[in-house]
Amino acid sequence: MIEIRNLKFSYGNETVLENISMNLEEGRVYGLLGENGVGKTTLLTLLCGLKKCQEGSILIDGRDPYKREPSLLGNIYYLPDEVAGVPMKAEEYARNWGLFWPEFDLDKFMTIMSELGTDPSKRMDRMSCGQLKKSYISFALACNCRYIFLDEPTNGLDIPSKAEFRKAVMKHTSESSTLLISTHQVRDLENIIDPVIILDRRDVLLNAGISEIAEKLYFDYGNERAEGALYSEFSPVGNIQVCLNAEGRDSKVNLEALFNAVHGNKALIKGIFNK
Repeated sequence: MIEIRNLKFSYGNETVLENISMNLEEGRVYGLLGENGVGKTTLLTLLCGLKKCQEGSILIDGRDPYKREPSLLGNIYYLPDEVAGVPMKAEEYARNWGLFWPEFDLDKFMTIMSELGTDPSKRMDRMSCGQLKKSYISFALACNCRYIFLDEPTNGLDIPSKAEFRKAVMKHTSESSTLLISTHQVRDLENIIDPVIILDRRDVLLNAGISEIAEKLYFDYGNERAEGALYSEFSPVGNIQVCLNAEGRDSKVNLEALFNAVHGNKALIKGIFNK
């Protein structure tokens, strides 16, 4: 389990994260959402031990990741948004770097590369942006870590590759693993992330599972405007409104509409979900 308590981090005089507290349980695929600059990438780098908490604490299985204990780091993989095209074949990279993760499976890497339509015999510095990203995604999943942190993993992927990425995550991730995926492309990941974390500047606005969200909020796709809607969007290609679910109706959660509803009603949402 990941335990974050009263976390604070600043860059000089600019506070990015403040008073952040939450638990991340095993076996879940968390979606980390937030506007630009709210500290999503900073939080991921703190979780994998690349940065040190200035105040508060992060514990992963009871240990501080910043202490860089090999036994803990061998169970963590962090994939940043921007990745380097190293001058070696993808298979060679996997063979060499996979040694740092005790559970790395080369056969699994090759399988995922094939499923994502990427050639492991190609040099990584000669790959397209999408091919390179898929190579690193394949490596991340093949490490078989308990904790996998992915920063904007679908950036650079075309539409078919995004579908294959979703399939690979669901197929090749252990039931005991915890994934935290930071993204702006909520539609790319809508069917695989649960719970949803919405981060604000110096605050966690929401940390809830899809079932809890659907229990407390109603997503209306009809044509009539709902009185008191928390968020409404009407367009020729489809309508969506987010309302309080006072009547206990069933609906499909729309993450983009949820994000907008939360940001437009911060205090109300925190009150509803923190009861």
